[in-house]
Amino acid sequence: MSKSSSLKKHPENRSDAILTGKYLPYNLFSAEEWASFRADTPLTLTFDEVKRLRSIGDPIDLQEVQRIYLSLSRLLSSHVESSQRLFQQRCSFLQMKDTVKTPFIIGIAGSVAVGKSTTARILQELLKRWPSSPKVDLVTTDGFLYPNAILRARNRMERKGFPDSYDTRALLRFLSDIKTGLRHVKAPLYSHLTYDILKGEHIIIDRPDILIVEGVNVLQVNTLPRDGKAVPFVSDFFDFSIYIDATTDNIHKWYLERFMRLRETAFQNPQSFFHHYADMSPGKARNIAEGLWSNINLRNLEENILPTRPRAGFILQKGPNHMVEKVALRKL
Repeated sequence: MSKSSSLKKHPENRSDAILTGKYLPYNLFSAEEWASFRADTPLTLTFDEVKRLRSIGDPIDLQEVQRIYLSLSRLLSSHVESSQRLFQQRCSFLQMKDTVKTPFIIGIAGSVAVGKSTTARILQELLKRWPSSPKVDLVTTDGFLYPNAILRARNRMERKGFPDSYDTRALLRFLSDIKTGLRHVKAPLYSHLTYDILKGEHIIIDRPDILIVEGVNVLQVNTLPRDGKAVPFVSDFFDFSIYIDATTDNIHKWYLERFMRLRETAFQNPQSFFHHYADMSPGKARNIAEGLWSNINLRNLEENILPTRPRAGFILQKGPNHMVEKVALRKL
C-alpha cells in the first residue's frame, strides 16, 4: 500500500474543494510520493528532446519528466496491458477470431496556458519508447473547431474555445470510427499561425495502439435532449482521462506571460492572425491580453472547463512555477 497525502486548499481557486475532504474518490499524492512509483522505468528522453517538445513559456525539464511523467508512463502502461488482456479474454469468451484490438484512447483536458500540449507531447514520446514500441498518435481538438468564416457568420468568434465553437458531431464521428477499428481515419488540422482550420489538410490515424486526444473541453458533458434520444459524450470514448490543474491566479499569470512572449516571437510573422499586436506598446498589448483573458478564457475556464475536473481519472495539480506539486488518481 502506498502512502497518500492530503492536498491543501488554495483559497484563490474557489472549486479546489474537489481535491479536499473526507470522502474523495481519489488517492492523493505529493509529487515526491508520486515520483517513487517510477520504479525502474528508464528515462528515454534527452534534454534537447524535452526542450523541443515543451510549449512556449512551459519550463518543464528532464527532472520534471523523471519526477512526474515516468511514473505516469508506467501507470498508463499497466492500463494498456490490462485492456489488452481483457480484450483477449473477451475474444475467447465470445469465440471471436481475427479481431483487431481498437486503440486505447487517452484524453487530456485543462485550461488554455496550463500545459496540456506539453504533457500530451511528452507522454506520446515516452509511450512510443516502451520496449514493445507501440504506435502512439496525437490529435488536438483544435482541428474540430468550426472555421473562422462560420464562427463569424454566427457571431461567435469571441466564443472560440467554448463548447459551441466545436463541430462536436465531427469529433464524435471521428472517435467512433477510431473505436470501431476503421483504418485511415482523417482528423482536420488547425494552424495557430493563421488561427483557423487548414482547409483540405488532415492527419491520418491508422489503428494506433494508443491515441492521445488533447483539448480544453474534452471532458465536457453535452446538454441532454428531452425526447430520450441517446447522446454520446466525447469522454465516452476515453479509456483514461487526465486533467491538468492549477489555481486560476497562476493560469492567469501564465496566459499573460505567454501572450507577451508570443508578441515578441510568433506574432512578428506577417502571416500571423495576431500580427497587429506585435507593433503595439507593451502596455497596450498587456491590456489587450487582460481583456482576452477576462472576457473569453476565464469565462470558459469557470463555466465549462473547471467543472469537468472531477470527471477525470487522473489530475496533475501544478504550482506557481508550472511544476506539478500534487497528483490525484481516481480509486478503482
